[in-house]
Amino acid sequence: MSHSPQHKRGLYLGTVPARAAGRHGATLLTLDHDLDALPEAGRRLTVAEVAAFAADLANRLAAAGVRAGDHVAVCKRANFDVWLLGTAAARLGAVPVMLSPALPAPTVAALLRRLHRPSRRNGPRRPHLLTDGPQLRELAGLPLDELTASVIGVTGAGRGVASLARLAGSPPVPPVFQGLDEPAMITHTSGTTGVPKLVVHTPRTMRARLRPQLFLLALLRRRETVAVSVPFVHSRLFAAMALVLLKGMPTILVNDDDPAEVATFFLRNRPGLVEALPNSFLAWEGLAADPREPLASVKYFSSTFDAIHPRTVRRLLDASRRRAPRFFQIYGQSEVGPAVGRPYFRRDAHRMDGRCVGFPLPGSARVRVVPRNGRAVSAANPGFIEVRWDGLAQTYHGEQERYDENVNGGWWRTGDVGYRTRAGCLHLLDRETDTIPGVGSSLEIEDAVLDRLDELVELVVVQGPDAEPVPVVCTRGDRPLDPARWRAATAGYPQLGAPVQLPLGELPRTATLKTRRVELSRLLHDRLADLP
Repeated sequence: MSHSPQHKRGLYLGTVPARAAGRHGATLLTLDHDLDALPEAGRRLTVAEVAAFAADLANRLAAAGVRAGDHVAVCKRANFDVWLLGTAAARLGAVPVMLSPALPAPTVAALLRRLHRPSRRNGPRRPHLLTDGPQLRELAGLPLDELTASVIGVTGAGRGVASLARLAGSPPVPPVFQGLDEPAMITHTSGTTGVPKLVVHTPRTMRARLRPQLFLLALLRRRETVAVSVPFVHSRLFAAMALVLLKGMPTILVNDDDPAEVATFFLRNRPGLVEALPNSFLAWEGLAADPREPLASVKYFSSTFDAIHPRTVRRLLDASRRRAPRFFQIYGQSEVGPAVGRPYFRRDAHRMDGRCVGFPLPGSARVRVVPRNGRAVSAANPGFIEVRWDGLAQTYHGEQERYDENVNGGWWRTGDVGYRTRAGCLHLLDRETDTIPGVGSSLEIEDAVLDRLDELVELVVVQGPDAEPVPVVCTRGDRPLDPARWRAATAGYPQLGAPVQLPLGELPRTATLKTRRVELSRLLHDRLADLP
């Protein structure tokens, strides 16, 4: 461990609040929720207060027994204090392991067990678990005394649970800095095909990922209020918070992404830049018709997690009353960070091809598409998308061989398939695991049909029991699908099976609201098997 930061080469999460407070201490962060760990903090915090809270929580964690190099699994209900607690652990030189509260208990147990490390004394070195009452009830059946070194509750205590609240006023502890290439944070993949992988980030890789985003922020001609609606455990939130804090941008943090609540929050705070998940934006499409115009102030929309439907982009841009609003679509993944991207303007959004996810960003990754079958890559014969740069995650914790399987001469295989156009635009067609025989791109079909049927709020094409493509549809208000309109909208896709309608809430989803297509396909098999 080093005690002298190398901020120009690495991003040290634990010191971001203090560094930002030194430059922009009066800048405001506004929340739509209260903090479990700091109920007295309120919903409007200055950056100086955020820095003081992060340091205070770090002192409490040290008093609870957390030391440099320890793993601290943060698993509690969604709340901005998740970021504060992860930052506090990093300030101690510990490694925060950010676990979604949506993970089922057996998965949490598997990930905690994967964090066990050999130790010469007292058996394996186990992680600390930082959690809360609701999550502890979810994990009640797990042998936490075997899985963890300690369990720390953010509020009350209990049998075998230390109380962070009772450690307020603990003696101050100086920050500790890891080496540039030592683990600094661990997040997990979406787990769409099984138990998630634990992705290891270092100060060097996290700093590299800020470069393309700093370029995009440089396009802003004035200081804008930023709205962020991203899972609090995701690496993207830690990058976003580093950017807005160090740049002194007023920020509003959205926890409740219900469209009605978002509309009220935006009308009160008038953001100029909004970053959210693609499926959050999809849910917010209806705000474009709200007579109060809650999106009128937005100049820039940004989505980093997945490809987004063209219909959604058009409606959001049309809802802005700013001059020349734009939508930034950025393609990446947890292991890669932002890889390619492109802006869309209101004037050209009607021509948007949802499969075109963009071009390499300045300061970002190199991207290539390699053949899957020895034949040249094309739209009809897509290849494997691979990425190379210094922002790649270091490894999968406890699964080095699994990580190495994706690396070829320094190039990371993303698991997606696509092709490059002559102009250099990367087209994403599907996840390799989601490809369906006879279907060029499920995502392309979904884009086209959503464009034609306004009553759909989601459409997912998955493989049916006989390997046929089955469309799963969700409608506004769960109203019955009109068979005639469906036939007209899908006339160009005769390979599609009969649609299966589900309520939106029944779709199996990840923490970033991606549909778990493999699980949905399995549910579909079971449902169709039960039919007479």
